[in-house]
Amino acid sequence: MSQQIQTYSISAPALYGLNTQDSPLDLAAGFALVATNCIIDQYGRMGARKGFARVNSSSGNLGANDVKVIHELVQADGTLTILFAGNNKLFKLDGSNVVTELTYGGGGTAPTITDSNWQCASLNSITFFFQTGHNPLIFDPAVSTTTFRRVSEKTGYAATVPDANIAISAFGRLWAATTTANNATVFFSDLISGHVWSTGTAGSLNINNVWVNGADQITGLAAHNGFLFIFGKRQILIYSGATTPSTMVLSDTVEGIGCIARDSIQTTSTDVLFLSNSGVRSLMRTIQEKSSPERDLSKNIRNDLMSIVSGETLANIKCVYSESEAFYLLTTPATGSVFCFDTKAYLPDGSARATTWDSITPTAFLSRRDGTLYIGKNGYIGLYSTYQDHQSSYRLLYYTNHADLGDQNRTSILKKLSIIVIGGTNQTVTFKWGFDFKTNYLSDNTVIPSQGESYYNIAEYGANATEIAQYSDGVALQTLSVSASGSGKVVQTGYETDINGTELSIQKIEIQAKQGKIS
Repeated sequence: MSQQIQTYSISAPALYGLNTQDSPLDLAAGFALVATNCIIDQYGRMGARKGFARVNSSSGNLGANDVKVIHELVQADGTLTILFAGNNKLFKLDGSNVVTELTYGGGGTAPTITDSNWQCASLNSITFFFQTGHNPLIFDPAVSTTTFRRVSEKTGYAATVPDANIAISAFGRLWAATTTANNATVFFSDLISGHVWSTGTAGSLNINNVWVNGADQITGLAAHNGFLFIFGKRQILIYSGATTPSTMVLSDTVEGIGCIARDSIQTTSTDVLFLSNSGVRSLMRTIQEKSSPERDLSKNIRNDLMSIVSGETLANIKCVYSESEAFYLLTTPATGSVFCFDTKAYLPDGSARATTWDSITPTAFLSRRDGTLYIGKNGYIGLYSTYQDHQSSYRLLYYTNHADLGDQNRTSILKKLSIIVIGGTNQTVTFKWGFDFKTNYLSDNTVIPSQGESYYNIAEYGANATEIAQYSDGVALQTLSVSASGSGKVVQTGYETDINGTELSIQKIEIQAKQGKIS
């Protein structure tokens, strides 16, 4: 007797993000095995990431070199200045997005700059630049809007500013660490005076004998809610009362976990995120807890992530936290990969919903005060926006995990695949499907039709696609369908399309199949 066709649905595809860590047979339907150039949007839908538009039309003396750091100086009067570095030079963007090189404006011989991997920190309307083996520099618009100088050349300079590789601005002062001669001392400037390092409330904290797990070296600093976090490679020290450095005390330690990349540290409203030797971690707030548990955001893709990180120059790894986009991005420039961790809602095990990007290749990031996101590129700065990568399309790929369709002892005979999408007008979508863990997929294409106007739930129909008279944010939901064939005990489906100027998200997947013989 002929078997009845049954429909199997996946609502909110990729709701849980990527999972390449666990056995695909044990994964819930909401996990994806491939989610490239995707994000999880605010409604829990798998959608296309945005692309970027070029901000500066000409590169000036940056040339065809990478932008390696971008920083926004916010002055007391509200003036905003975008500063960036590349080609061993410092630059700024003016109000018309024209690149202006900052020239040396101090006395004597200009400092020699051999790299552009600065860490920037702003204090009292001045930006300070720190980098190993270099004189710390300042951009002080009260003195000049087109030049930079050494910190030591600022009026009122006191003591010796550390030639540090690590610097943050927190609690009204600068904090610096890891000089060419000392990697176990944190130096802090006087209050509101990043050029004063010996008088007032300036001082230092030697932690060489404080490390709990034996000798370590400082790899990063962060501040949150009155706490100073000092990262080593394999441990973390947490000092409370850092608003008054002379009386701050060691309040907690984290052993076995540290930070391996300076520019992977990001402070959010409730967290400090960073890249450790075992993945992307999150230190939780310590106000109501005696100890600070760490959470593994990258748990579901850990091996893939750390395999890529192992081939990177750690100093080139960059990150950003975007409050407006609600994600933490980590870029590994050598491979051109970006790992996107959604921060809107975490999974029950504390991990983040993760996706990957493979064609945007940032070399630096900046989340601006107004919520816009800048990315460093080769020769220019890009604005995270539109749905093209600088006027070019990019490929979205989403593949479900492997799953049996209700009975693991029976084969499933596919008849039809359907997806409900939002956006993507006139884009071609490639459906793929395979069986029993094989990658020789079958495939078919269909086109998302132009959105017509729908009246009183009367829908319009086209070949392989049906427009449904439902609307979300003013955009119609549309159902795309293809006929499917083949059979197997375990089924995987995939969906690919070129994103070229329009937003696209997948709302639901439906698989129609008959049950075959028991085997």
